[in-house]
Amino acid sequence: MGVIEILGLAGSLSLLSGWRFYLTIFATGLAMHFNIIPLPEHLQMLDVLANPWVLGISALGAVAEFFADKIAWLDSIWDGLHTLVRPVGGAMLALAVVDSADPAWQVIAFLLGGGAAFASHATKASARAAVNTSPEPFSNVVVSTVEDVATGGLLVLAFANPVAALIIALGLLALAIWGLWAGYRAFRRMFPKPPQFPSHTGDPLE
Repeated sequence: MGVIEILGLAGSLSLLSGWRFYLTIFATGLAMHFNIIPLPEHLQMLDVLANPWVLGISALGAVAEFFADKIAWLDSIWDGLHTLVRPVGGAMLALAVVDSADPAWQVIAFLLGGGAAFASHATKASARAAVNTSPEPFSNVVVSTVEDVATGGLLVLAFANPVAALIIALGLLALAIWGLWAGYRAFRRMFPKPPQFPSHTGDPLE
């Protein structure tokens, strides 16, 4: 892998962990366990994800997240509880992908990976909060299922084609930034600022 491919892979994993952290960990570890993903020597640090304990815990987390994400408002509580977990996890994944021999790249990968995971997590949480305002329950299930399928498909593509991983990372980052802005505007529309009335300092009888 070249520098561009490594950064693309690190960015993709970080962004996807902001959507589905446990699924990203479990799918990556499972692919390594069955040797579906051949890792270069400097990426052997990721091999810890194939540990049976890590696989088991991440599988339980993925199942819990799958069902919690389908229930309106419970998904927002789940997102709130993972506001710190997902960015830190995304940062650690990016750190594991980048060559650990260079301290400068370690810091860059940690900061960018954490920022990317937080951006996608914040986008997801904002979008789901807006979806939860819908009176019918089906939209929440549809959006959650789309996120499940998209995360799984993008994980496979990211490992199968490292060049495409960079395109995926950039596209997801642009989508995350746009989603944050759209979520902010939707929030402002739902909760507008109260009108400001001019204060009168003159005679109260005026």
